[in-house]
Amino acid sequence: MSQEDATLEARLAEQEAFEPPESFVEQANVTDPGIYDEFEENWPECWERAADLLSWDESYDTVLDDGNEPFYEWFTGGELNASYNCLDRHVEDGAADREAIKWEGELGETRSYTYGELLEEVETFAATLRGLGVEEDDVVTLYLPMIPELPIAMLACARLGAPHSVVFAGFSADALATRMNSADSEFLVTCDGYYRRGDALDHLSKTNEGLDGVDHEVSDVVVVDRLGDDLDHSLADNQRDYDELVAEYDGESVEPVSRDAEDMLFLMYTSGTTGQPKGVKHTTGGYLAYTAWTSHAVLDLEPEDTYWCSADIGWITGHSYIVYGPLALGTTSVMYEGTPDYPDKDRLWEIVEREGVDVFYTAPTAIRAFMKWGSDYPEEHDLSSLRLLGTVGEPINPRAWKWYYKHIGDEECPIVDTWWQTETGGMMITTLPGVNTMKPGSAGPPLPGVDARVVNAQGEEVDAGQAGYVTVNKPWPGMLRTLYNNDERFLSEYWQEYSDKDADEWVYFPEDGAKIDDDGYITILGRVDDVINVSGHRLGTMEIESAVVGVDGIAEAAVVGGDHEVKGEAVYVYAIPEDDYEGNAELEERAREAVLDSIGPIAKPEDVIFTPELPKTRSGKIMRRLLEDIASGNELGNTSTLRNPEVVDDIAAQVETD
Repeated sequence: MSQEDATLEARLAEQEAFEPPESFVEQANVTDPGIYDEFEENWPECWERAADLLSWDESYDTVLDDGNEPFYEWFTGGELNASYNCLDRHVEDGAADREAIKWEGELGETRSYTYGELLEEVETFAATLRGLGVEEDDVVTLYLPMIPELPIAMLACARLGAPHSVVFAGFSADALATRMNSADSEFLVTCDGYYRRGDALDHLSKTNEGLDGVDHEVSDVVVVDRLGDDLDHSLADNQRDYDELVAEYDGESVEPVSRDAEDMLFLMYTSGTTGQPKGVKHTTGGYLAYTAWTSHAVLDLEPEDTYWCSADIGWITGHSYIVYGPLALGTTSVMYEGTPDYPDKDRLWEIVEREGVDVFYTAPTAIRAFMKWGSDYPEEHDLSSLRLLGTVGEPINPRAWKWYYKHIGDEECPIVDTWWQTETGGMMITTLPGVNTMKPGSAGPPLPGVDARVVNAQGEEVDAGQAGYVTVNKPWPGMLRTLYNNDERFLSEYWQEYSDKDADEWVYFPEDGAKIDDDGYITILGRVDDVINVSGHRLGTMEIESAVVGVDGIAEAAVVGGDHEVKGEAVYVYAIPEDDYEGNAELEERAREAVLDSIGPIAKPEDVIFTPELPKTRSGKIMRRLLEDIASGNELGNTSTLRNPEVVDDIAAQVETD
């Protein structure tokens, strides 16, 4: 590292607040700090600003109907169609030739769709689904990887008024069956397979195994041929080839079905504490308005932008910020099928440079991997097209934030660190990039119109600097309406903890811990259940992990609790060294000292284990449960959902020999 770079690194390490560049503020969609007061004073009518971003078949009568709390309804009386809002209206406004989706496969092949071409594809597949018997309110399951047929199928379903239920392609056969059974879904769109790190993965065999577990008749299965000659499958009697099927309906137009604002747009199943996934219900009007508004205000998207969210559409981030939000605004959305390190670790930066990406939205997990690989990879590419960076999926520690800011954004791009959930539909806590100061590690204040607070166990707001729990004390348009066919669980999971039903005060509890500072900035500490109880002291794993990864030489860390004879539970750290560092006794000691300095002796790690990889699901989430099993010496659980199952045995063997 040169002396100049070392000086810069030292300055960034000490800096705790960053202002957005004037050049960014001058062009930003939202620049008036008064928007916070305006939304508060005019709530809930303030959300008309979001609704105005859409085209309505019938104007709504009421912004918010709270007559049956907490089953809130938004933009009641209004009618619209999500597919029309994402496609037709842009074509009608003269943007038929503007690119809507730019897709890149892992092997380097590309496909691009203008808004006019995407509309044609969507209408053809909508006609296909209609020909198969799909009707309004039928739930269509989509079990597809990151290929263009996935958003095409989503928008075709929306066009017909048939809710879609996307199942992440990395999920197991049992997960597919469970979700189809829960939704009583009789229609499935899947594919023969897809590529990961150059290998062809068999997806249809897994699909067929899942279909064996569906407890009702599945009328039709549409199979996309992704792999061509790389994998040969014979189709069952109720299975039809996608290309052959759509050829029968080529050129057929389908008028978008006008849907009530409160009609279901899609189901998204998310993990539940009982082991049964929860079917989160999102509706057409409120959800689409909220994702469009947050894409406009937070991601600063304009129609002329090329925007890339690196998430998978199988998760809510991909629904909201690859498909519905960006396309509702007429933006060009980039999709990538593969992994960030194939064929080399500069794959993402190569795409950013080639496509001229303006706004890039990714996960802290990916950023920590970029850090581990080193800055040489992004430095090989011209990233000057970037205007704004974002993070999503989990809290980002200050060191990773500053690396992202320096090496990807060249200190010229604001970063929006966004907190939200599947259930919230869109961003809730983050900075407005044209308004707010940025504080690395802190998501920021609640968005205008969002009443998020940090409270103690009694529901009282905590003082600045204290930790507590996030609550949301007013409804918002993007919120889930209920859990599919399970209103009772909806009430008990989200509204029971802090609501005062006698006083008719309903409070949403997302089960995340946080702390708040004097400026009202909220730092998310992680899930409430991500807590280690050491000698009666409850310690948040996120806070310990943040201290560990703040150490030079450590790229990523996972902290878990393990059984301890005296303390009950002890802190165990699993850490990945950066490429130029060894996981030796010196680095271990510096990790321990960082925890002591940041939190105190009570959080001192019982052990620090260095490993080249952490066990991660295919979506990039660390599987901490398996690390807990290793720490406690328990029999290891199921590793079938991991993208790197071999690393679990490697870590366990290393712990046994230490």
